[in-house]
Amino acid sequence: MHPTDEIILSLDKINKSYDDRIVLHEISLDVKKGEVVVVIGPSGCGKSTLLRCINGLEPIQNGRIRLNDQTITDVGTDWTKVRQHIGMVFQSYDLFPHMTVIENILLGPIKAQKRSKKEVEAQAELLLERVGLLDRKTAYPRQLSGGQKQRVAIIRALCMNPDIMLFDEVTASLDPEMVREVLDVMLQLAKSGMTMIIVTHEMAFAKAVADRVLFMDNGYIVESGKPEEFFNAPQTQRAKKFLNQFKFSENREDEA
Repeated sequence: MHPTDEIILSLDKINKSYDDRIVLHEISLDVKKGEVVVVIGPSGCGKSTLLRCINGLEPIQNGRIRLNDQTITDVGTDWTKVRQHIGMVFQSYDLFPHMTVIENILLGPIKAQKRSKKEVEAQAELLLERVGLLDRKTAYPRQLSGGQKQRVAIIRALCMNPDIMLFDEVTASLDPEMVREVLDVMLQLAKSGMTMIIVTHEMAFAKAVADRVLFMDNGYIVESGKPEEFFNAPQTQRAKKFLNQFKFSENREDEA
């Protein structure tokens, strides 16, 4: 599915600092409904901080963030309500160890959204079946592989019926063979029209899934463009240098 012209998320000159260290500089970004934006860049460039600011986990010093028609950075914003519209999946799965898979998934929709258990369970089972985990719904997190836990974390976020999903390096802590099963789920989401912002180091995945690639460095968006343009003909020297590291790594693997 292609993105619509409707802007669902808008960032206007966002600044974020820790004490005297500025980590996000004048970040402006519009995300359209159904668009998949992939954010790449070196470690420490501000990618994860950007996602955390969007979800209200980090306060911003200046600027404005709007979700749909609401300015969510205003004083007095009820983030409990706002986060029902923003799904976020982290590197760490953050599943409750004393709860089964289905209990982990049902908790938010039933407690926060006051939806019926029957309705949410039907949705959860449908999604679990789609990612090949329906037979694990009564298992506990300790009985799952890393890839399975991450897929459950994604389903948990989706069952809140969010307007946008944020993914923060969700494959970073997985073994290589588990990475593919998680990326496949995210690729399915992209094809279904889910609006997503994805922070990743998986360049092949970024090429395959993105409608737009943002390259960040030192807290700035240095370059933005369609994946085929960015990966084949980056416009800035900094982006060229960054991408050359991955090409060198791929060549070394081919030689091995």
